[in-house]
Amino acid sequence: QVHLVESGGGLVQAGGSLRLSCAASGIRSGINAMAWYRQGPGKQRELVASITTDGGSTNYADSVKGRFTISRDNAKNTVYLQMNSLKPEDTAVYYCNVKALYSNYWGQGTQVTVSS
Repeated sequence: QVHLVESGGGLVQAGGSLRLSCAASGIRSGINAMAWYRQGPGKQRELVASITTDGGSTNYADSVKGRFTISRDNAKNTVYLQMNSLKPEDTAVYYCNVKALYSNYWGQGTQVTVSS
């Protein structure tokens, strides 16, 4: 059975930092690209950052470039999102996304709230 366990969300003041983690287990076909998405209040889910299988290439939404960093540890099947200089507009539920050979998996979401 596939499990994606997210952690690291919470409440932080503007300018602060948080680090999200998402550990995947039970994906027998192997893990390819990994990504973080977010969905703010009244908004559609959007891509925040993605990282290729070997971690050699990353992609970021314009709104987070220079502030967020995505990384992964393939030995632990874990993807991370380091979020610095957080802004109130970063408030959202953050979801990890894992692409395997035949399927696409989502985490349960973790709430990030940034107060002004």
